[in-house]
Amino acid sequence: MSERFAAFDQLTTLILVVQPDGAVLHANAAFETQMRLSRRTAKQHMAFDWFADPAPLAEALSSVHRRKVDVSRFEARLVRPPHEEALEVWVSVSLGEGEYERLVEMIEATAQARQEREERSADQLRSSKDLIRNLAHEIKNPLGGLRGAAQLLALELGPQSNLLEYTEVIVGEADRLQSLVDRLLAPHRHAPQVSDVNIHEVCERVRSLLLIEHQNQHPGHAGGLRVRRDYDISLPDFRGDREQLIQAVLNLVQNAAQALAPQIERGEAEIVLRTRVARQVTIGKQRWRLALELHVEDNGPGVPAEIRDRLFFPLVSGRAGGTGLGLHLAQTIAQAHQGAIACTSEPGHTDFVLTIPLP
Repeated sequence: MSERFAAFDQLTTLILVVQPDGAVLHANAAFETQMRLSRRTAKQHMAFDWFADPAPLAEALSSVHRRKVDVSRFEARLVRPPHEEALEVWVSVSLGEGEYERLVEMIEATAQARQEREERSADQLRSSKDLIRNLAHEIKNPLGGLRGAAQLLALELGPQSNLLEYTEVIVGEADRLQSLVDRLLAPHRHAPQVSDVNIHEVCERVRSLLLIEHQNQHPGHAGGLRVRRDYDISLPDFRGDREQLIQAVLNLVQNAAQALAPQIERGEAEIVLRTRVARQVTIGKQRWRLALELHVEDNGPGVPAEIRDRLFFPLVSGRAGGTGLGLHLAQTIAQAHQGAIACTSEPGHTDFVLTIPLP
């Protein structure tokens, strides 16, 4: 019987196959993971045992069994082991393949909302990237002519002219725009250099670069920033572009460090680099059995609420003088590795999570 239900283990939704009276015939892997129990243990229970209010489930099973409806849907709370929060779910009860099999499908309410938000954000980000890339190309073409004309004008004016400072401004601003355009186009210029990557080597390289940069920028507060490691050394290597990943993680930690300026002055700033294994992960619309999670956490003031939904869009920045490109480029690199970056933030704790599938 378990072989017939093997396909359910590929789903992120929680699945129970039950008899009309609620006796459990099968529980899928997602249900095992969320309820912290084994499949064998689950089959010793009635489905009602996990519902804070079992009445809606009993009514749904009865309605489907008597063919009053094909599918019955309702909201519910699943009771988990002690010290675990109850799980809010959307429940769908329908007929199974066997005559006495009923399918109880449960979708985490928070997961459903998060997935819808991520899909909406990904669509907007793709459109935004295409627009910015096309715009960058259009800006780049006349910049060379503008800079060249300013240099020719400077030659015509001669070294003694009082107007030379204006041509220098034109050249300087053209170079600044050129640098901005180059950064916008950088992820699309070079083919990825794929090799075996160890995420902890990437983290150590980034940590060294960050601390050197911090010492140069804050010579009077060299000890004001602590970068703490919390690594899961069991994580395997994976295939990726090491240099691009270093750049992506560097952008994340630099973003965190820049937000920590007040804490650095008080000697209280902390960034944590934490790695973990994640199981049964959905990235976009694809499900992966295993993935690595790299958390970049800081104890700064948090991301302003008004930009949280647009944080990875190009040219969006919550910092005066920021270009709004660092997080956008980091997200672009993550997506090139079939991964994604997400952020949760509140005053005193911000967590950027880079998720990349593992083989």
